[in-house]
Amino acid sequence: MKTYKHGGPYDRGSADAYYGRAFSPHFWDDSTYPRVKTALKEGTEEYAEYLKGWNEQHASGDYKDWG
Repeated sequence: MKTYKHGGPYDRGSADAYYGRAFSPHFWDDSTYPRVKTALKEGTEEYAEYLKGWNEQHASGDYKDWG
């Protein structure tokens, strides 16, 4: 089983979907401050991880309740 790290592509995809943010494939680097946001190119493994996180979150039907 693969584990997904905080700030990684899967984590960012699921968080973007949960919070109702736009689809924007990216991840955050491992530095403490300032962190660097890296855009992902379609066709890469990291892009696929972001997409998996995004799709699984949407499929769960669980979203942030802003009310």
